[in-house]
Amino acid sequence: MTKDEIAQKLSAFRDENKINGKGALAVVIHISRYAKENGLPLDADALITEGSGQVLGLGKGAVQRILNDYAITLILAEEGGRTSRGSIGIMRTYVAFLNGLHIKTSVLEEIEAWWIERIREHFSAKPFRLRFDSAKSLQFIIQDLLVQAKKRQQESSGTMYQGAVLQHLVGAKLELAMPKIQISHHGSSVADAVGDRAGDFVIDDSIIHITTSPGEAVIQKCQRNIEAGTKPIILTIADGVSVANGLARNAGLIGRIDIMDAEQFLAANLHELAFFKTSERLTTLEKLVETYNRIVSENETDPSLRIEIG
Repeated sequence: MTKDEIAQKLSAFRDENKINGKGALAVVIHISRYAKENGLPLDADALITEGSGQVLGLGKGAVQRILNDYAITLILAEEGGRTSRGSIGIMRTYVAFLNGLHIKTSVLEEIEAWWIERIREHFSAKPFRLRFDSAKSLQFIIQDLLVQAKKRQQESSGTMYQGAVLQHLVGAKLELAMPKIQISHHGSSVADAVGDRAGDFVIDDSIIHITTSPGEAVIQKCQRNIEAGTKPIILTIADGVSVANGLARNAGLIGRIDIMDAEQFLAANLHELAFFKTSERLTTLEKLVETYNRIVSENETDPSLRIEIG
């Protein structure tokens, strides 16, 4: 099998299985290195840890050691793909793909190098673009960003771009609106992993939860907030408001949780920050984007989450 034929098969595999997000890329580069060191065929069952149900050996350290061999110092994934949803499924699918190639072990060097180029592309991916148009409403401009994030999310299995963008936009807005209050931020991928976190943002006795797909889990968190004497707020996209209200009603919590359209929440506050002056809208958006990008650089490993104005 020629180098071009290998590249074609790898490209088809990537597209079919949406291996574009950082977690999925971490899995395939780790398995590629494992195959290169141990040979083919691989046994997928032997690549799952006992009890924890994770991919054997997969983690930030293992992935970064591979990247360091190619002079890549950027962090691909803080957890190295270990806790990303579907990691075992991706591993099994990739192992079956590699075993089905019937190639010599030496070809695995080319396969690893091919994935390294995809990782370089990931790090150089274009940021989201805030398209400023003075004729458009602020809410429409925010919606357009979230639509871009949703589209990228659909193209990259396992990476929740829309939720990450919304979370950090809200975080940036809170910083701008309340400069004297210390706002704590965290990476979007660890939002559910930290059991002692009351919500995405804690401001005095108010707990803000950011979600694009409200479910029972966020309502349960709100229940715990209420039991602790704090006031929960759910910020979600327009379609999620009615869903969250329905879930709150079913849980007997209707009227005890503030459930808001996050796009309207952001737009209204941006108008206030701009003193409702049309002439100040672009300046206010520039401040929002600058703060957002700083938050992303400090809390995320994916530089493509950044926003550019243009």
